[in-house]
Amino acid sequence: MNVIASFFYILPMKLKKFEVGPFSENTYLLLEDDQALIVDPGFSSPNEYKSFKSELEDTGTELQAVCLTHAHVDHILGLHRVLRDFEVPVYLNHSDLYLWNHFEQQSKAFGFQSVGFDFTPEPLPEQEGFTMGNFMFDVLYTPGHAPDHVSLYFKEEGVLIAGDVIFFESIGRTDLYKGNFDTLAQSIREKLYILPDNTTVYPGHGPVTTIEREKQHNAFVKAENT
Repeated sequence: MNVIASFFYILPMKLKKFEVGPFSENTYLLLEDDQALIVDPGFSSPNEYKSFKSELEDTGTELQAVCLTHAHVDHILGLHRVLRDFEVPVYLNHSDLYLWNHFEQQSKAFGFQSVGFDFTPEPLPEQEGFTMGNFMFDVLYTPGHAPDHVSLYFKEEGVLIAGDVIFFESIGRTDLYKGNFDTLAQSIREKLYILPDNTTVYPGHGPVTTIEREKQHNAFVKAENT
């Protein structure tokens, strides 16, 4: 699969989206000054990973950490490749580690041959002002698609990395392990729709959207009082 990559300039941060894997998952590379952060490495082939690594090397930045919105297979399929080349911590919410602990089984269910991980990620609890190197963001606990799901809100930049909670006029599926539509709708209304309307939303699949657009046009979760 050819990698589709797009750069977004969100001063003082830069963000690059890599559309990778058989599920067209969005992997994000964040750059600020001389540091980098990767969110949801879903690379499924050597060429996809090479494209990311070359981009990182060209920027001259140092990778600080891997941040996971959740541990579904398509969002961590490239994690082994990253960790072979970079000795960095991995962060994941610890509300439910079942998906992380059963990555190998997830992989086989979708036709991949990937071994599990022999470590537990660093915790990524819900909190304001979570800091990773030069990066500061609020961690929003947003279950419903997955029980370990978080979204990352960069308040200063007006950016939300939403994972698979919400997409362009759509939402994440709720038929997987501990998926629940009512829980997902609650997460969207209580954690996302309260953000400023001009917040740019970078989802785990598909094109960029905004909070305002989703409040007005999302076919699955309507904003209250609209």
